[in-house]
Amino acid sequence: MLIILSYEFNKGEYMPRKKMQRIVHRPPLYTEFKPIGIRRSVLETVELSIDEYEAIRLADNVGMNHNDAADEMEISRSTFSRLIENARKKISEFIIEGKQLQIDGGNIHFRGNIIKCNSCGHMFNTNFKDKISKCPSCDSDNLIDLAGGFGHGRCCNNRNKIRS
Repeated sequence: MLIILSYEFNKGEYMPRKKMQRIVHRPPLYTEFKPIGIRRSVLETVELSIDEYEAIRLADNVGMNHNDAADEMEISRSTFSRLIENARKKISEFIIEGKQLQIDGGNIHFRGNIIKCNSCGHMFNTNFKDKISKCPSCDSDNLIDLAGGFGHGRCCNNRNKIRS
C-alpha cells in the first residue's frame, strides 16, 4: 500500500492540501442576527462561513440533495456533508443558546452579485461583467455592491470568465 503525503523537508512538517474554493451563487442579503432585547456587546458570536451559508441555502432552502448541491458548489459530496453538518450545529447554537450569528469568511467565489440602492432600498441581481453606476428604480448613485463587501468582485469575475 502506497501513501503519498506532501512533506516540506526544510521544516520537517507535513503540508495540508490547499483548500478548494467553493462556489456561492450570490452574497447573502443579511449577515448579522441576534436575539431581540439583548445588547450585542454581551452576546457570544457564532461565525457561519459563507460556504456554510451556501450549503444551508442549497440543502434546506432550495431543497437540493447533497450530490446536486455539491456539484453546484464544485466540491465533493463528503465536503458538502461536512459543511452542512457544521452549519446546522452553528445555527442551533444561535437559536438555542441565544448567541449572535455572523455570516462572513470562507474560501469562496461568487457566481453573481447583488447591488442595493441605499436611497430607495431597491435590490437587483447582476453579474460581474455589468458595471452599474445608477439605480434602475430611482437613478441614484448611492449603491452598495454586496460581493464587494466581502472583498470580492474582480476575482469572481476572472474566475467566471475561465468557467465560460
